[in-house]
Amino acid sequence: MNLSNYIINDIKPLNSKSKISDLQLLFNQLTYSHIPVEDDNKIYLGCLSETDAHCFESNKHLDEYKYSIETFFVRDSTLWLDVLEAFAVNSTNIMPVLDSNNKYLGYYELNDIINLFGETPFFTESGGILVIEKGINDYSLSEVSQIVELNNGKILGAFISKMTSDLIQVTLKIESSGLNEIIQTFRRYSYTIVSGHEEDGYYETLKDRSDYLNKYLNI
Repeated sequence: MNLSNYIINDIKPLNSKSKISDLQLLFNQLTYSHIPVEDDNKIYLGCLSETDAHCFESNKHLDEYKYSIETFFVRDSTLWLDVLEAFAVNSTNIMPVLDSNNKYLGYYELNDIINLFGETPFFTESGGILVIEKGINDYSLSEVSQIVELNNGKILGAFISKMTSDLIQVTLKIESSGLNEIIQTFRRYSYTIVSGHEEDGYYETLKDRSDYLNKYLNI
């Protein structure tokens, strides 16, 4: 997936000799969490956050607060999932983009990158959502794929949605006309079905029998 079309360059980095008042004014005009900063040689130094900027003395210069500069960025060759991770790790909604020579090219906006996720087959293709869970030492992605494919299903997407020291939870998007058969096979392989976005016949049968028993006992 080519991200170059999503690079925005309408905000130029502030020079490190600029006044803090200039930075504060920018934050008042924009909705970004950070603003890029460069030195006199047009070398990218990092970003200053809005939270910090409003704590600084407005008559001072940016380079007097170098200790607050956050040096995060991505390359123009960085994969979009890694770009999304960089957003999350740095708690920002703007991500500076540098080329292989460390030249500042512009930035990515968080909403644009999130929207790309919405265009993947995980969201655009029809299918069932299945959340499974198993002991972390017993989990195998190849086994998960095999179970789905043995039941004539196709995995459209998968990601680890939760992980602890002893358990792992995987969310699957599956193209299949028989999600219930896949669910039953996962149970036979000792997977816990956390959620299945299609009728789970096994669960419904147990529920019906339980309801019938409760009615009988209440007679």
